[in-house]
Amino acid sequence: MTRILHILDHSLPLHSGYCFRTRAIMKAQIASGMLVAGVTGVRQDQHGYESGALLENVEGLDFFRTLTDVSGPSPVREWREIAVFSDRIAEVVQQWQPDILHAHSPALNGLAALRVAQKLDLPLLYEIRAFWEDAAVGNGTGREGSPRYWLTRQLENHVVNGADAVAVICEGLKSDLVLRGVAREKITVSPNGVDMSLFGQPTAPDEVLRKQLALAGKSVLGFIGSFYDYEGLDDLIAAMPYLQEKCPEAHLLLVGGGPMEKALKEQVQTSPASDAITFAGRVPHADVERYYGLMDIMVYPRKSMRLTELVTPLKPLEAMAQGRLVAASDIGGHRELIEDGKTGTLFPAGSPQKIAAKLANLLKNRDSWPQTIETARKFVEADRNWSSNILRYKPVYQQLIAHKSYERAA
Repeated sequence: MTRILHILDHSLPLHSGYCFRTRAIMKAQIASGMLVAGVTGVRQDQHGYESGALLENVEGLDFFRTLTDVSGPSPVREWREIAVFSDRIAEVVQQWQPDILHAHSPALNGLAALRVAQKLDLPLLYEIRAFWEDAAVGNGTGREGSPRYWLTRQLENHVVNGADAVAVICEGLKSDLVLRGVAREKITVSPNGVDMSLFGQPTAPDEVLRKQLALAGKSVLGFIGSFYDYEGLDDLIAAMPYLQEKCPEAHLLLVGGGPMEKALKEQVQTSPASDAITFAGRVPHADVERYYGLMDIMVYPRKSMRLTELVTPLKPLEAMAQGRLVAASDIGGHRELIEDGKTGTLFPAGSPQKIAAKLANLLKNRDSWPQTIETARKFVEADRNWSSNILRYKPVYQQLIAHKSYERAA
């Protein structure tokens, strides 16, 4: 029975897209008969969760923890993180005896895993979920072309070149790596997916919540997530006055929070459509489905930049699985998931008037909704279901393990 050790930045019980993808992978692998565990680095505590336990079971999944504190100025601190995490991974390997290391970005995790793989003669699969230098630009903590951006990119290249195989979540990331000189045959695409047991049933509207939010009789456009600049929520807010001219019943419901929250609220205060925009704030994860149930169209107006052009998001897939109509900007990450007019609607990124025009057309043609929703749901079930997605890892694991066994025997 194959034993897989996942090397992670952070994990459950924290809630993030990173954690949910990890959970889905691990649970699907266990269901397929593999033995699976994870080990998290020192940043698990920095994300706001400290268990104090070296081994923790969350939702039936085992996670080994790295409890050492690391300090110092950048980049000294990062090198210390790698050293500490590398030592902890080696301890877990000796204790748990995995057949293969499956490290997940960022590159710091990959560097720590690469040290252990080389030292203990284990095969290493390195998975990239996003280029983290681009993610830093997207969330406002980095600048494209800066020394830190360049260094992060070089570290990623080093891990990719040192790993036995590479996995990415979408074709955009694969194409970028190929342009960097990575052999196509070294890269496997394991796309984002949905656990249909968690998202497979459409949520009925919560009439009490609808009344509390004063949404009765409204056509509700919804967004649930983090308010980063790259999400393009300012463009969606700017589109609302144009949309209301054509569809007075349209109402925008924004659920979540983040770095752009203050600026977005200030924008709404000066908008002619301010009465048609509601901020619900951050809500407990257990309540998210109640808000999904009130939304007629889930809208994802991401801006065009390297991060969004290359990386596919998870939330549109979850919305499709929920039986929600999806409308999104026509950036590369969305085009890989949504076929305009068939599984959803695509509108030009960064153009409030064109966004409004596409949304108005959608609201005026409700007869087409059931077919679009059904087509999108079938797409998720067939091509983005985790029970089938994890099968893409299996031949890679088998090949790497067999090759390493051959090398040892030679």
